Amino acid sequence: MDAIVTAGGIPEPNDPLYAITQGSPKALVEIAGKPMVQWVLDALSDAGLIRRVIVVGLGPDCGVTCTKDLEFIPNQGGMLENVFAGAHRILTLDPGAQVVLSVSSDIPTITGQIVDWMGNEVAGGDHDVCYNFISREAMENRFPGSRRTYTRFKDAEVCGGDLTAFRTRLLTSDGGVWRELIESRKNVLKQAAIIGYGTLLKLLLRQLTIDEAVARVSKRLELNARAIACPFPEIGMDVDKPYQLDLIRVDLSGRGTV
Repeated sequence: MDAIVTAGGIPEPNDPLYAITQGSPKALVEIAGKPMVQWVLDALSDAGLIRRVIVVGLGPDCGVTCTKDLEFIPNQGGMLENVFAGAHRILTLDPGAQVVLSVSSDIPTITGQIVDWMGNEVAGGDHDVCYNFISREAMENRFPGSRRTYTRFKDAEVCGGDLTAFRTRLLTSDGGVWRELIESRKNVLKQAAIIGYGTLLKLLLRQLTIDEAVARVSKRLELNARAIACPFPEIGMDVDKPYQLDLIRVDLSGRGTV
């Protein structure tokens, strides 16, 4: 199985991390002696199921490494474009590739064990997309003070994860609703409105279950989606704010450096 690491984000002046990055890629922010993306690459190095890694948004001169076959391709201008470009490169190298993992560069507490868990979850299935969610209780127990944004469903209060599996057959899509959903990924109410205002209303009234939401997404996008209740909060602990960066620096300081 191959992996795409999306690392194209450069915080702008209105971004909470701009004072720290000052026009440099967010993926290269230092955490416990390493660039943030290096922690992600170390996890992919340790994962037994990963054979190749494509980093989108950085160049080979950025100084990061991986024990798996590693390639860099330039930022394509957006999340959807970056994921699709990475997947197209994988298919160029291996036309028979069927499932790809997409991982954000800003979840540095993940491990090889977590990556392999995800790979095993999707192996043998026929879902077009497998997406993770983490319960509020699990997230706050693991990362107290992270102040994540949660969505209330009828049956749970959750946040999303940044490790996703998808089938390469989705590359035949030209964007459309896909693009709208990805561009609004930080706004679950906007996503619900894209899927349909009936969905939005049920979400606002807390009458929408997770399974019902997945069914509506699958119907709207004409694909077979799966939402996975992830036992690893690390998948959902992305670094978007300075206090989250401080939290993760403390968390990873005990792992040492290479």
